Amino acid sequence: MTDSQALQGVRVLDLTRVLAGPFCGQILGDLGAEVIKIERPGVGDDGRIYGFSQLKDSAGKATRESAFYLTANRNKKSVTVNISKPDGQALIRRLAAECDVLIENYKVGNLQRYGLDYESLKQANPRLIYCSITGYGQTGPMAERPGYDGLFQTTGGLMAVTGIPEGQPGAGPLKAGPSLVDVFTGHNAALAILGALNQRHRTGKGQYIDVALLDCSVAMVSHIMQDYLVSGVAPPRLGNGGNGGGPADLINCSDGIIYISAGTEEHWRLLCELMKRPELFADPRFDSNPKRGRARNELVAIINQWSMSWTTADLLAALDKFGIPAARYNELPEVWDDVQVQHRKLKVTVPHPVSGKVSLIASPLAHMSASPVRYQAPPTLGQHTDEVLSGLLKLSGDEVAQLRKNGIV
Repeated sequence: MTDSQALQGVRVLDLTRVLAGPFCGQILGDLGAEVIKIERPGVGDDGRIYGFSQLKDSAGKATRESAFYLTANRNKKSVTVNISKPDGQALIRRLAAECDVLIENYKVGNLQRYGLDYESLKQANPRLIYCSITGYGQTGPMAERPGYDGLFQTTGGLMAVTGIPEGQPGAGPLKAGPSLVDVFTGHNAALAILGALNQRHRTGKGQYIDVALLDCSVAMVSHIMQDYLVSGVAPPRLGNGGNGGGPADLINCSDGIIYISAGTEEHWRLLCELMKRPELFADPRFDSNPKRGRARNELVAIINQWSMSWTTADLLAALDKFGIPAARYNELPEVWDDVQVQHRKLKVTVPHPVSGKVSLIASPLAHMSASPVRYQAPPTLGQHTDEVLSGLLKLSGDEVAQLRKNGIV
């Protein structure tokens, strides 16, 4: 940690698990905050057992560090506390009194039972910024329901505008592969916390933040949802087609696939020139963006007939020469071979206490000129329990040992 980090001096108590909440805490940690992650003794974050892959130790044996957990928990300290016990609740209250921010994603009302809700904790720490992340929000007829990403891709409209268009084989709604609502919610929660920190700088007072996956799922449908609000007509699913100017879609080459986005009239004119089909630019079927959108299938078929005579490398080079936006389609292994991905250093390798080292996806915030991002591996379960309890709370070695004996930490 360096003095130049943006959130240097901010301490965060992270009582979240799985993805949306941990992602929020990780963003704050990337910016330099000290993030203390609270986990259940012996069990830990549910996310430690999610996903398909587990990190292997130096002997090649699978560990409890899942790839799912690793993606959202770097730059944190792990402390185990059993908050179902009064002594564990007392530890959380003491930690909260020493923190600037608390993040939690328990079901509505659960922490109130333990006296760990905002109204209770702000009595001892009125500067505390307390952020609750839930599926449906703190109020309303569905507030007490648990919520997971797929439910909100379904409810909020994302699946309605994702998938193969009607009338084509396999038509129907489709869930996005990554847990996009979780990730988007984590980012929004972090943004709200940063706003609250700035307001506290002016007023000296903390506040309560209620962030819901439902709210974020509707917001992330963005301009497509706004189109519906303006027109009253739901836009159709477009498959791989773009939602703005066009033609924009996957195009087949002789040896692979590229994505082309000729989103302006000039891009379209240049594409017609490259195709040696200048008459298409004035063709009444394609002479405006709305028309090209309506005739999307016909237009993409014309482009595909032309593009199949090109290799991906040659066509990308030609499109780039003409100034027409395009990109190669990459399978996951190919992403890391991309020269711009490598230039941006989007994979970072850091020391890890179990495996020796681990590769992580870089933070998109890494290129702040005066606030460099540091990388510390996601912690093992309880890795920092003694350090935090003895350092921050000034507990003696005997006191920590007794807490451990009693199953509190």
